[in-house]
Amino acid sequence: MNDVTVDSAKLQSAKNLTTVVYALYALAILIGLSSIVAIIINYVKKGDMAGTWLDSHFRWQIRTFWFSVLWAIVGALTVWAFIGWVVWFVAFIWYIYRIVKGWLNLNDNKPMYPA
Repeated sequence: MNDVTVDSAKLQSAKNLTTVVYALYALAILIGLSSIVAIIINYVKKGDMAGTWLDSHFRWQIRTFWFSVLWAIVGALTVWAFIGWVVWFVAFIWYIYRIVKGWLNLNDNKPMYPA
């Protein structure tokens, strides 16, 4: 096998892993703990993505996780007022948007942030 084939196989493997991580984040809508598995994978494999267009997807996924946690906390702290439910609803829609947009860009072999 030449270097191009090895690099291509590594990139495809990295893309497959990124797909799995998006699936875990999507599954978190039903089973919240899958997002914990996803964020662990993000941090463990982030170094492997450095220098590739997939690095932007890992940054996107990590930011999606942490901002979701932030909005969940804000919603919980304000749930006694009606605003907490609104925060949770908006955060839920935003979370779905982030997963869909990321997955679509991944499918099109596009990075998440313009170069």
